Amino acid sequence: MSDNIIQVNKDLIHTELKNLVKNSVEETLNAMLDAEADKLVNAERYARAEQRKGYRAGHYERNFTTTAGDVTLKVPKLKGVPFETAIIERYRRRETSVEEALIEMYLAGVSVRRVEDITEALWGTKVSPGTISNLNKKAYENIERWRNRKLSSDPYPYVYVDGIFLKRCWGEEFENISVLVAIGVTSDGYREILGAAEGLKEDLESWKNFFVWLKSRGLTGVKLIIGDKAYGMVEAISQVFPEAKYQRCTVHFYRNVFSVVPHHRVKEVAKMLKAIHAQEDKTAAREKAKAVAEKLRGMKLNKAAQKIDDSVEETLTYMGFPSEHWTRIRTNNTLERLNREIKRRTKVVGTFPDGESALMLVCARLRHVTSSEWGTKRYLNMEHLKALLLADSEALAVN
Repeated sequence: MSDNIIQVNKDLIHTELKNLVKNSVEETLNAMLDAEADKLVNAERYARAEQRKGYRAGHYERNFTTTAGDVTLKVPKLKGVPFETAIIERYRRRETSVEEALIEMYLAGVSVRRVEDITEALWGTKVSPGTISNLNKKAYENIERWRNRKLSSDPYPYVYVDGIFLKRCWGEEFENISVLVAIGVTSDGYREILGAAEGLKEDLESWKNFFVWLKSRGLTGVKLIIGDKAYGMVEAISQVFPEAKYQRCTVHFYRNVFSVVPHHRVKEVAKMLKAIHAQEDKTAAREKAKAVAEKLRGMKLNKAAQKIDDSVEETLTYMGFPSEHWTRIRTNNTLERLNREIKRRTKVVGTFPDGESALMLVCARLRHVTSSEWGTKRYLNMEHLKALLLADSEALAVN
């Protein structure tokens, strides 16, 4: 056996292969630019032809970043005809795949400084804050088009609404802002993000403007709106959607009762509250609520009993709809889970520079969710609601 051992320098081979690929990309792109220039002037370089439409006037170099690395392009200069290349858009320095990756990093909540470090590690070139800013503007435009799109002409019988609180910098001070979000269930039983808008704070004016905006974009056929009892929400619903009923989220109702219950009594009271919403109809639920309130008074929990007396009725609205839908229309859980995902994504940002940035990132995550299984999986069988509405209309016709 020979004593000569062949050693392979993997790093050197990797570098050589990378250079080979980069040089190949550079040569190919420049050849394509030359061919495109010949086509525009209608003649090859140095050729004398009557059909010639223009003349070459040299070229200028520009840097172009690809996934293979930085390449130098020799862009032809023409006289008599403008050179607008279809291969590389004017003033564009980065490959589409690179741009999309940068936008996705920002929308995923990666800081600008971190984006700079990542791009330098991946492509050997640090992206400037100005480039990232331009890409963010591109993202703004796409998201705004999606956010203000016209809704389907079909009805949305069930609508879930909630507010997400984020922090923003306002005049050198930090304050909370609310992004209002709405999800609708279509007549076919699929969930759809209806819209999101900055609410500044959850009050009557913000909720009313939000509902009016949704209605102007085509939100119709609303039978039930589910949400927590945010200030101004219920009044805004009655003003904008007077025919819709309001369902207070039972989970938020429980939390409100727990706020006046000693910690060591919460589990016991929770079982009592759940028993109210485990009844077979609204009449039985009302009777159970009275019994629970009396028991709470016997336990010296008068404030908790009063909350049940004052608010339990608005948590029973769902019982006027198909029982097959009850578990999914008595709470705001479908939107709460979405809100948790948004907060997880926005946590890395911390404080937003303005409300527009906060709204953009929230909408980006919402749009991403709609393209996943969340938006393509049937949420409810709406045939049950159609049958109930038909029975109700027939009963009214008889009367």
